[in-house]
Amino acid sequence: MNVFIEDDAPVIVQGITGHQGMTHTARMLKANTNIVGGVNPRKAGTTLEFEDGNGVPVRVPVFATCQEAKDITGAKASVVFVPPRFAKDAVVEAVEAGFEVVVVITEGIPVADSAYFVELALSKGVRIVGPNCPGLLAGIHRYTWRQPWHHSRRHRLAWPVGIGIQIRHTHLSAHGRTLRHRFHGLSRRWR
Repeated sequence: MNVFIEDDAPVIVQGITGHQGMTHTARMLKANTNIVGGVNPRKAGTTLEFEDGNGVPVRVPVFATCQEAKDITGAKASVVFVPPRFAKDAVVEAVEAGFEVVVVITEGIPVADSAYFVELALSKGVRIVGPNCPGLLAGIHRYTWRQPWHHSRRHRLAWPVGIGIQIRHTHLSAHGRTLRHRFHGLSRRWR
């Protein structure tokens, strides 16, 4: 299986101080994703408080640029929660900072902007997931970035090791849920 990123890889969140960034950062930390910082040029130097999956307070620093965040934290991946009109600049900044993986959650990015940053990423050896995707799921009891079925307690992740799903479009969230149940069922039958 081609794994996009290691289980405990350090992650930064671009747009961490916005509504979507704050909401999903809190969910990622509860799932024990290793969030080491955020990026927002206007709020650089501040610190945000969240709780991890064990209820322990976590302080997440906010940096001015992706390069600064990467240099200080050693992050290997970035997730983008910025409005569509700023998404191209945010992704280009992450690609030029040299992250291994950039996950673009933002919907409504113009096709020309997407084509530009995808081509740039290909030329620099950076993997882009998205745009307009709910993120990545990996491993047992962990999701990376955004969990489309977070609203249902019954659908908590309980996957066997070695299964990861990348959903390429937000409208396919239900399809991803179906795949998860099929994989989970298969793993029980093959034990």
